[in-house]
Amino acid sequence: MKLHPLDRKLLRDLWRLRGQVLAIGLVIASGVGLLVMSLTSVEALRSTSAAYYERYRFADVFAQVKRAPASLAARIAAIDGVQSVETRVVRGAVLDVAGFAEPVMGQLVSVPENGEPRLNRLALREGRYPQSGKPDEVVLSEPFALAHRLGPGDHLRAVMSGRWRNLVVVGVALSPEYVYTIGPGALMPDDLRYGVLWMGRESLQAAYDLDGAFNEVSASLLRGANPERVVDEMDRLLDRYGSHGAYVRADQASNWFLTNEIDQLETMARFLPAVFLAVAAFLTNMVVARLVAVERPEIGLLKAFGYANAAIAWHYVKLVLAIGAVGTLLGWFFGYWLGLYSTTMYADFYRFPFLLFRPSAGPFLLAAGASVGAALLGAIGAVRRAAALPPAAAMQPPAPPLFRRNRLFLSRFLKRLDQPTRIVLRQTSRWPLRALVTSLGIAMSVAVLIVSMQWLDAIHRIVDVYFFEAQGQDVTVGLVEARSSAVVRELARMPGVLAVEPMRTVAAKLRSGPRVVRGAVQGVPAHQSLYRVYDAQGTALDLPPDVLVISTVLAERRAMRPGDTITDDVLEG
Repeated sequence: MKLHPLDRKLLRDLWRLRGQVLAIGLVIASGVGLLVMSLTSVEALRSTSAAYYERYRFADVFAQVKRAPASLAARIAAIDGVQSVETRVVRGAVLDVAGFAEPVMGQLVSVPENGEPRLNRLALREGRYPQSGKPDEVVLSEPFALAHRLGPGDHLRAVMSGRWRNLVVVGVALSPEYVYTIGPGALMPDDLRYGVLWMGRESLQAAYDLDGAFNEVSASLLRGANPERVVDEMDRLLDRYGSHGAYVRADQASNWFLTNEIDQLETMARFLPAVFLAVAAFLTNMVVARLVAVERPEIGLLKAFGYANAAIAWHYVKLVLAIGAVGTLLGWFFGYWLGLYSTTMYADFYRFPFLLFRPSAGPFLLAAGASVGAALLGAIGAVRRAAALPPAAAMQPPAPPLFRRNRLFLSRFLKRLDQPTRIVLRQTSRWPLRALVTSLGIAMSVAVLIVSMQWLDAIHRIVDVYFFEAQGQDVTVGLVEARSSAVVRELARMPGVLAVEPMRTVAAKLRSGPRVVRGAVQGVPAHQSLYRVYDAQGTALDLPPDVLVISTVLAERRAMRPGDTITDDVLEG
């Protein structure tokens, strides 16, 4: 196959500029790889979580109560839009694990002894469900079991209703309800000190005096049902039973963390690749502009032999496309590999029982379009100049630029500067746009380094403020139920204790006008010595009575200001 003369010239140019082509291609590949990695990871996490939720019937609405009769489940199931209902018993407990010196917080969740639950089913990894007539059998969450090296046949102890009880592990499982297992008041998951245990419903009801009753209910909804209307109806039915307030899946703690992680990946896909592609556009402009300047005589000869302006422009466009293709292919490869690696890491962190990594063509086509578009955008000016050169003018050297005396350089201050400095200032003032574009290119390169390295400083600062400045305690004691101040006095009398500071945390709905926020309200002493409250400037606050202090982020999101009146609906009792 005989190549066109311009195509042969293109191949020679690519080989001659191979170093620059590879450098620009690697920059483009970095942007393409980041974009493909982020978008394929988002796709995989969304498809995996959706399949996991559907396969194991993750509920759509949840509610906690103090104690409600089992017969109430039929009335909840009759709410318009509700598909199925699952009631259960959920209580906290203190666990004692052999070989681990510290006490462990546990979440006990009931499951039927005669089959799988209707909703929030378990993905059994080992063993089986608890059986009827064997009240001490439990299934452990896999992260907790792996952290303590426990499996079917092992034993542990738990404080249930104030009494020690020996439990037998019969299974290890995962649950769509606990993809992100975080203990009460914890900042991060700690599988050594917090775990979920599933126990037979009858056994758990008997242990906590809840025979014929439940304290948590989940519901799945029909397609097209209004979740908020179902929440309102459930609140109305459960209000007299000490409801903590029903909430939808989007507000469920585990799903909330997972959803926010996916949103952060999408944000990264929008911003970080743009930095690399902008740098690639700048480099492409620089290479093509210099190539056009060097090849002025060749462009004149080509036009003299009858090549049209469009053919000349298309020749340089193909050069840019070739550079973009090199970066795109490399970026596709690295992006796919990084996407698979990051998704596998997320699947391990969020404890999915399976992983669906089947990237569509969308992320790859979008990355290719963005990279080629950035390269063409950077080179369009140089290509236009090449096409617009008249043959006679192109075969002559470019006319020297016109220089004019600038009053700025007649000043006494600049006359005192040395010659090299004045040359630099003259060059900058005569071509301000070129200087600005060059500075922007350097700025974007520095931005890449700062963006990648600032996370380390930010995380170190968060850890320092949260764990060392805001928290001065050596030990935190968590209680399953609220207790009187007598417990504080008992702790203060223990040997070696210097100070004790109580805290009360309750679930609540904060209402400010039409805006409603569901969260937790912490009650701390007016002047804190161990658990300090800081303002945005890093100053510890003394809290006056009858005043609610909210976080800066919450205030900005809900348009709340100092002086606003907020109604605090406590979702407890």
